[in-house]
Amino acid sequence: MSKGGININTEIPGPKSKEWTKRREKSVPRGAFNATPIYAESGEGALMNDTDGNRYIDFAAGIGVLNVGYSHPKVVEAVKAQADKMMHPCFAVLQYESYIELAEKLSEKVAGDYDKKTLFLNSGAEAVENAVKIARSYSRKPAVIAFENAFHGRTLLTMSMTAKVNPYKQHFGPFAPEVYRLPYPYCYRCPFGLTYGSCKIRCLEYIEESFATHIPPEDVACLVIETVVGEGGFIIPPKEFLPGLKKICEKYNILFVADEIQCGYGRTGKMFAYEHFDIVPDMVTSAKSIAAGMPLSAVTGKADVMDTTVIGGLGGTYSGNPVAIEAGLAVLDVMEEENLLEKANEMGEYLMKRFKDMQKKYPVIGDVRGLGAMVAIELVSDPESKKPGTEETKKVMKYCYEKGLILVKAGMYDNIVRLLPPLVTTKEQQEAAMDIIEDSLKTL
Repeated sequence: MSKGGININTEIPGPKSKEWTKRREKSVPRGAFNATPIYAESGEGALMNDTDGNRYIDFAAGIGVLNVGYSHPKVVEAVKAQADKMMHPCFAVLQYESYIELAEKLSEKVAGDYDKKTLFLNSGAEAVENAVKIARSYSRKPAVIAFENAFHGRTLLTMSMTAKVNPYKQHFGPFAPEVYRLPYPYCYRCPFGLTYGSCKIRCLEYIEESFATHIPPEDVACLVIETVVGEGGFIIPPKEFLPGLKKICEKYNILFVADEIQCGYGRTGKMFAYEHFDIVPDMVTSAKSIAAGMPLSAVTGKADVMDTTVIGGLGGTYSGNPVAIEAGLAVLDVMEEENLLEKANEMGEYLMKRFKDMQKKYPVIGDVRGLGAMVAIELVSDPESKKPGTEETKKVMKYCYEKGLILVKAGMYDNIVRLLPPLVTTKEQQEAAMDIIEDSLKTL
């Protein structure tokens, strides 16, 4: 067994995985993408076992879903206990106490000195779409502002709000109307060709200008922004941007919606990433790690905003399923009992240091960025022109999973290696993972 618990016994993919791929090709549409040719069988903590008996360190973690790790005993126990009692009565028909309990707890976690309410749904896309519905109902205004590099989901509205065309939008139009897109402060690739420090936060100035050229502010119901961009490349805005954006929203009576689906729930070392920027959103969307893999998402916001829709206007058959709700309650307990926010910060410091050291040795690393345990490197084929290293990223991904480390890429050009390790990952596992990544860069 290798360092960190990795144990590779076959070629990758192994014979069973290859056989399952043949069956997959006959029964599953090709549009359902897979980052690896591996078939998972079981997992514990940061380790995943495949059907061929190989063991990996998983730094994709269900694309940020497993902050408490695979099969945490407390979550498993909660799920089993609830399944024994009742699987699903539908909250729209029969209420249950646990829904209220988790709503109370999540409303307490969201910042703001005002009354808050929480609605539960199934997926991140549903959470974003319902936040927009609520904003439109509250404001009686139609338009939504989203940003470049954004990913908000795959439903018609959230796909319209998502920025990346291929593969998320290609051949799927026409898209939902009244969605307006503005530049995001991607300082490594500034949309205005400027340099942070002397740019005067041009992105904020442009928003005010866009109200004369794109959409009048009196027509805008809400602005939806990933506090830290996820799928678009782990982009962290400069410290002035989000507070400035909030002031613009307040000036024009536009609701500020923080999409915390990937960057929330402890990923950045705080419960929610917006806490790093000293702002208070009007609504917050949560999903992914909220229930450790069970389908659950949430919209939490100001009570007067959340209460404006007609009765029956919100909900869904499976929304707030009691098994998923119990998993959500257990996740909050685990986060507190195991000090996962502190662990996220400690892990982030280590990962950033290792990447900064690598950047000095390997010019293929164009940029290193991170907040807490949400860390990424942007690969370039030419450091001077910053030409995206798309092929280099593919090679890194393949090398890593063949050596026992699961990663996923990100970015508009698929040239960003992103790390979403479970917050329960051990130091030995972190070291083993980073050694594999460094070895992959050596091969380039």
